[in-house]
Amino acid sequence: MSGLTPARPLGLASAAPACALDPTSAASVCASDDAVIRTKGLTKDYGCDRGIFDVDLEVRKGEVFGYVGTNGSGKTTTIRALMGFIKPTAGTAELCGSDCWTHAAHNMLAVSYIPGEVAFPDLRTGVEFLKSQARHLGVTDFSYMNRVIEALQLDPTANLKRMSKGMKQKTAIAAALMARRDVLILDEPTTGLDPLMRDAFLDLVRAEKEAGHTVFMSSHIFEEMEEVCDRVAMIRDGRVIGVVDLDELRRSQTRRYALEFATAWQAEEFDRRFPGGRFSGARSSEAQPLGGRPSDAQPTGQVTRQVAVQASQTAELFQALDGCGLTALSERRATLEDIFLQAYDQGAE
Repeated sequence: MSGLTPARPLGLASAAPACALDPTSAASVCASDDAVIRTKGLTKDYGCDRGIFDVDLEVRKGEVFGYVGTNGSGKTTTIRALMGFIKPTAGTAELCGSDCWTHAAHNMLAVSYIPGEVAFPDLRTGVEFLKSQARHLGVTDFSYMNRVIEALQLDPTANLKRMSKGMKQKTAIAAALMARRDVLILDEPTTGLDPLMRDAFLDLVRAEKEAGHTVFMSSHIFEEMEEVCDRVAMIRDGRVIGVVDLDELRRSQTRRYALEFATAWQAEEFDRRFPGGRFSGARSSEAQPLGGRPSDAQPTGQVTRQVAVQASQTAELFQALDGCGLTALSERRATLEDIFLQAYDQGAE
């Protein structure tokens, strides 16, 4: 495994070159304790109901904020507006109080960015690319970049054009994180990473949070959002359909159970005792089609129900189950995916 040693072996001068972004200016960009990212009515209308519409977001300093949605839902368009790459049709986007379009160059002083699609310049190796990025960013201390390279098991001496998608993604991550900027804007950063490297990257995100940095990260993978994010905004067809506080989700008093019954009539007896809506926050699913009349003597196969109850209602649930031929029960916690799918379905109605 090859890294970049901190003794400046890549030929970088101690002082930042004249063409580099001035790293000493970055601190003033995000000095406020107010919201680091704020959008109000942010809209980019490409026509035919494509784009993003009336996006209102507020990301606090030191927060890991997730942005989750299906492919084509508007995640990348939102991020491109935050980076100042596209001009909004309406509304505003601000980074540390500065307009993202008008002051895009200034805002870059505070931002580390990983694009959704990685494209490298015409350079031979990963080392050459990282040298180029270091010169541009004014980075002369490679100690943290070496830590990233080691964590991701990256060989930066590899030929850029021959790198796998995962290797290219690792190189882009190392390039983005080397300057240790106050704000990280990451567009599906785990694309192409295997599960082990994905976990290593999420550890890097946690380290950025511990350093007081703000992370805005998009993904369509719910599990990684739950692992590292403080809050997550959900986007559907270009419109934000909700924001979930993951601390509240983890502390949720809702209990979800999957129930299996021996026969359909026993499941129906449970429905009679515990009808959907009888208790606040409780519901049961429809029986699976069985194609035949159930009887005591001849089970019709697995019949299932899904219920969600408050913790205070658990005793009532188990009382209703008594004598109903329950053959299996499993409990699982509420997940971000559950909430997203529920909000997604409601938005489609």
